Amino acid sequence: MNRWKYTGLILFTTLLMGSAFPVGKMGIAYAPPFLLMGLRFLLAGGALTFITNGKLRPRGGKQWLQAAAVGLFQSAGVMGCAYYSMRWITSGESAILTCTNPLLVVVFGSLSAGVQYRPIQWLGVFAGFAGVAFSFGFHIGMQPGTFIGFAGAVCFAAATLLIKRWGAAFDMTVLAAWQMVFGGLILLALSALTEQPHFALNAASITILLWLAAMCSIVQFTLWFYLLQQTEPGKTSSFLFLVPIFGVLCSWILLGEQVGRETYAGGALVCLGIYLVNRRQRDSR
Repeated sequence: MNRWKYTGLILFTTLLMGSAFPVGKMGIAYAPPFLLMGLRFLLAGGALTFITNGKLRPRGGKQWLQAAAVGLFQSAGVMGCAYYSMRWITSGESAILTCTNPLLVVVFGSLSAGVQYRPIQWLGVFAGFAGVAFSFGFHIGMQPGTFIGFAGAVCFAAATLLIKRWGAAFDMTVLAAWQMVFGGLILLALSALTEQPHFALNAASITILLWLAAMCSIVQFTLWFYLLQQTEPGKTSSFLFLVPIFGVLCSWILLGEQVGRETYAGGALVCLGIYLVNRRQRDSR
């Protein structure tokens, strides 16, 4: 893939991911988190299948199960945990925890898939995570939301590796659509069991739901799955360290939250970490 194209897609995708945290924080004022996320993914997945006239779908029982497994981890696990954690922690803290995914991808990839990462890449991952944590002043308390948010990161890492392993056999539109359908159904079931489902119907809530479904689901997941399929997952996942940075900027624009100097210093560490993870090893003779 062309380097400029790759960079542009990565920046756009992580910007959409970052915007989902403050927009979702606004959305849970109108609906409980599992219900909001369930409606988001069911609407997005249904729209994608409608666009393709239902002609694109998993082939055989094995692919249906694989799409369901990805939906369980990617849509239900990641975003369900992220938004549910916001009952106790801020959207910024939730973004930090969710985006420890690159570190977990490297660890899980090394243990389960035998992927070899160079020391400089490990250093880059730790530098990026330190930059994200520094951006928010290390204000992460040990409370229920902390563990729930970290569980979302574990789900994110698992989904990343599953997509890399199974994605080659899928059309990316098919996988993006059906994993959201399965994830949405799981989240709606959780909502029915654990919440008192309600949705305040007004212009603001509809706008938020449509943004989450269209831009932060259909566009975001399609691009993300495409990038994971075309590249090495550890390197691509390293750019997720940008998500909390974009989340802070979007929170400043949408919610009026202030951006401190530590955010800029943390951003520099994030850029350093991304560079180290993606730095090409020089050929030796």
